[in-house]
Amino acid sequence: MSTTGNGGGGARRAGTAAARARLRRAARPAAPQPPSGRRRGGSAVPGAAPQPVQPAPTLAVPEAGVRSGLRSRPGRPFPGGPADARQGLGAPPDGSLLDMLKVAIAILDTAGRVVLWSPAAEELLGWPSELLVGRRIEELIPDQEQVARIRAAVQDTLRNGRWAGNAELRDRDGVPVAVDARISLLVDGDGTPFLQVNLAEAAGVRAVERDLAVRDALFEQSPLGIAILDTDLRYTAVNQTLAEMNGVAPEDHVGRTIGETLPERAADEITAIQRQVLATGEPVIDVTLASPVTTRAGYRSISYSRMTDRSGRVLGISGTVMDVTERYRAVAKVEHARRRLSLLNEFGSRVGDLLDAARIAQELASSVVPRLTDHSAVILLQAVAHGDDLPRHGHDRRTSLLQLGTASVQDGPEVEVMLRRGARITFAEDSACGRVLRTGVPELLSGAEQLDDVTYPGDPKMQAAHDLGVHSMLVVPLRARGIVIGLLLVSRAGYREGFDRDDLAFTVELADRAGSSLDNARLYARERTAALTLQRTLLPQQVPQPTGVEVAYRYVPGSSGTEVGGDWFDVIPLPGDRTALVVGDVMGHGLRAAATMGRLRTAVRVLAALDLPPDVLLRHVHELADDLAQGPDEALLATCVYAVFDPGTAMLTVAKAGHIPPVLVVPGEEATEPTRTGGPLPGGVGRILDLPSGAPLGVGGVPFESVELKIPEGSLLVLCTDGLVESRDKDLDVGLGRLVTVLQDPHASIQAACEAVLDTMEQGREPDDVALLLARLGHGQAGTPTAGWTLPAEPTAVSRARRLVRATLAEWGVEDLTDTAELLVSELVTNAVRYASAPIGVRLTLGETLLVEISDPLPDPPRERHAAEADEGGRGLELVHRLALHWGARAEGIGKVVWFELALSGSDPAE
Repeated sequence: MSTTGNGGGGARRAGTAAARARLRRAARPAAPQPPSGRRRGGSAVPGAAPQPVQPAPTLAVPEAGVRSGLRSRPGRPFPGGPADARQGLGAPPDGSLLDMLKVAIAILDTAGRVVLWSPAAEELLGWPSELLVGRRIEELIPDQEQVARIRAAVQDTLRNGRWAGNAELRDRDGVPVAVDARISLLVDGDGTPFLQVNLAEAAGVRAVERDLAVRDALFEQSPLGIAILDTDLRYTAVNQTLAEMNGVAPEDHVGRTIGETLPERAADEITAIQRQVLATGEPVIDVTLASPVTTRAGYRSISYSRMTDRSGRVLGISGTVMDVTERYRAVAKVEHARRRLSLLNEFGSRVGDLLDAARIAQELASSVVPRLTDHSAVILLQAVAHGDDLPRHGHDRRTSLLQLGTASVQDGPEVEVMLRRGARITFAEDSACGRVLRTGVPELLSGAEQLDDVTYPGDPKMQAAHDLGVHSMLVVPLRARGIVIGLLLVSRAGYREGFDRDDLAFTVELADRAGSSLDNARLYARERTAALTLQRTLLPQQVPQPTGVEVAYRYVPGSSGTEVGGDWFDVIPLPGDRTALVVGDVMGHGLRAAATMGRLRTAVRVLAALDLPPDVLLRHVHELADDLAQGPDEALLATCVYAVFDPGTAMLTVAKAGHIPPVLVVPGEEATEPTRTGGPLPGGVGRILDLPSGAPLGVGGVPFESVELKIPEGSLLVLCTDGLVESRDKDLDVGLGRLVTVLQDPHASIQAACEAVLDTMEQGREPDDVALLLARLGHGQAGTPTAGWTLPAEPTAVSRARRLVRATLAEWGVEDLTDTAELLVSELVTNAVRYASAPIGVRLTLGETLLVEISDPLPDPPRERHAAEADEGGRGLELVHRLALHWGARAEGIGKVVWFELALSGSDPAE
């Protein structure tokens, strides 16, 4: 049979006689028989009651498509499924397009009689072929208007050879079914015409058309490159977008692999991804690769997924390609900015707590290598490095510059020449360094000619830079408060891309931050130097070595900032070969604390000259707290320990005001007689002295108390401030215990013991200053003559005292002092006998001077007064004042001691 086109029906003879006979037999009309049972799809339903013949379906040709409100029949299972398998039907491939879109076929003769009614038509409309074959289709359509339209469609087909349109049919249940209809004219070999009617559900057709439209829109009109590849990874289809991306025509892709269409190096990576997706079924999404086409440099995002049909059979893979050059560059730009910001933040955190210009310079140089540059150097004014004032005049070739920070990606002799730390930098005034120092405007240098202009012609450093392959350099000023304080030089070498304006702007920002830190370091160094100078001036310049005492000391300034000024120590000689040992700590740091410390130390020395007991002295200092404070709004707060040692009696009197307790180390029984001066320390048994704590000076509310101790020969007394033994995470007792442990060990000398104690300081301790005072206590110098007596408080005590003094001085060979000594002893003993009612003590000590001490239990100190010519008394203390080299009185126990010194013959009284 042949199909005629529109408007013609030329017959073409074909086929065989048998075929023509079959068509004639099918065309003979047959009387309709009422069915014995309702049939669907050509199968009878046994036992079903006879049903009247339903009206034939109406073939309507609506002018504007399918009427609204029509519904499609429910979907039917795909052929080839389990039911079909049970019936022995052939199983076509599951999920094919024909399964989704069923086409019903019917054959009519020119009179409109049904010659053939296919099973698909039975499924679509529910009419079995037994009811329709041989009958005119019009007989089943009661609507005459629809009958007229069918006739018109048949006549149009007979004239033109085909007809197409939408129609509405009713199935056997009367449910309207929207269909897409096609009628074609068929002619057999004898020229007999027939009509072939193709019917399909309109909804299915629309769905397929929509899917095809979506496919066309996505594939042909998509801005993304799309490719379909088979299981051999050969292109089966590509859209125009991908063809333009690859620079290859779409038809040249088909049947070829990606390796045959793209450069080999780029294709290998993509092929590996395609094989992975095909083998595993795991999709690969948004993988960014460099563009494989050299003529269109950029970046692409590729995605691949495996394709399977409805039965799970692998068909190949599909891929999309998107040009993400702009996005990649934007992301790269953002990432570049993020890295730059990270570098700024990292540098700020690294130098935020640094107050050393050299360390800041090195951190700056190291932070930019290799992320920004290959070589870097930080050059500073000498004033910045040393903490001096900045120069007020402009910079010239005589400006002293030091290269304090260097970093490089490599080592070698050339790097050593170009980047030697500590090198003094010189430059010509018209060079790049000279211009930047003078104007503060950064410069970007490129090429050999510009690089030769960095410092001065023939500079070995620049020759080394040429040998290293340096081709681009930035010379950036380091500024503080508008003054150029140094330079930052960064350079790139080899194949690395040269600097651009963005690099210059970033380096300027980094240099400005560094400039502020460097200026802070300069100011810190200047203030620290001033604070140290002030404190060293206020601390003892010379520490005496009194009789019977060997002293060693150390002072360690605070480890951070201007943390100096609070701690002090002192060694004060007292009358009678006694010695006062003092250690104190003013709360606070810096210049104000140093000034307060100086005033407090002066007050202690003045009161010590009055020979007051330790507790009385601390009380007087506390009473002066308001005057010693910096101002009315700042109260004095200080701790102090004050000890007085008398080598003649081996008594130690100690009092403290809120200070950490002293440590006493007593030589062990196995120790030999220790030397008094310069000898080794034998060690011994150490203990922390248990003293009344007392309140810090300026606090009050707690009375100060003194404690007297008998000190064995060669004992070591240790006074220190809390900076030596305190730490952030340990108790004070731990530090004191560590101090005791160190001092119990033998040491070569008292100086060595000081160093050993300082070595025990923890690295994590608070950045406080430390004052340490060690005193080895003896019983006076060897061979020093001493004599003492206790006399009753009777008038005869005066004459006995004179005889004892005369005999003792004669025995010591200083008879020339006898008359003066007898006179003054007589006056002082007479006063004691007159006012005291307890025994009177007399002691003589012959050292560099003759020391005479008269003690009594009366606590009131003697008062010197000027007697008139007619007065019979009141001249005793005046005689002592006139004839003695020195004299004074001190409290001792519940009483007092009045003493005087006489110069030996041959000695200088002024001394």
